Amino acid sequence: MSDEADLSTEQAGARPPSRVPRTDGDAGRPQGAGQPPRQGPREAERVDEPAAAARTPAYLHLRARKDFVAANAGRRAPTPGFVLLVRVRSDDAPLRAGFTVTKKIGNAVVRNRLKRRLRAAARDVLPTNGVSHADHVLIGRADGLTRDFTVLKADLAKALLRCVT
Repeated sequence: MSDEADLSTEQAGARPPSRVPRTDGDAGRPQGAGQPPRQGPREAERVDEPAAAARTPAYLHLRARKDFVAANAGRRAPTPGFVLLVRVRSDDAPLRAGFTVTKKIGNAVVRNRLKRRLRAAARDVLPTNGVSHADHVLIGRADGLTRDFTVLKADLAKALLRCVT
């Protein structure tokens, strides 16, 4: 016995097309109503917050791979939470910092959390203890996630002293 034996042979009634054009056009949004179009770009609004100024780092960010590779030739100071690389440059550019965490540490969420901790520590410590005209690279380690933040900042200050001498 076939499964098709119980199916109706009658065709479903004719259906209207899925989209029926209206004779009066699209009544969903009237044309020309509302405010006139803006002329040109708007000016940016300035936010004068002391908290926003405090969050601004006193260093430039390293972005290019060649800068990270070049920093590897500089001084190295390992700590439980990170490894600090410092390479003094000959130009008069301001102090720069870069942050990296390998995939061995964890997934993207874990790596980004560690990078945020390292950035916050560097924001607090580098302006006062950083080496001027140098590149600083912090390579995150797994202990950097669980280490107390004040200890992490103290480790960074000690590592900077080791790289200077």
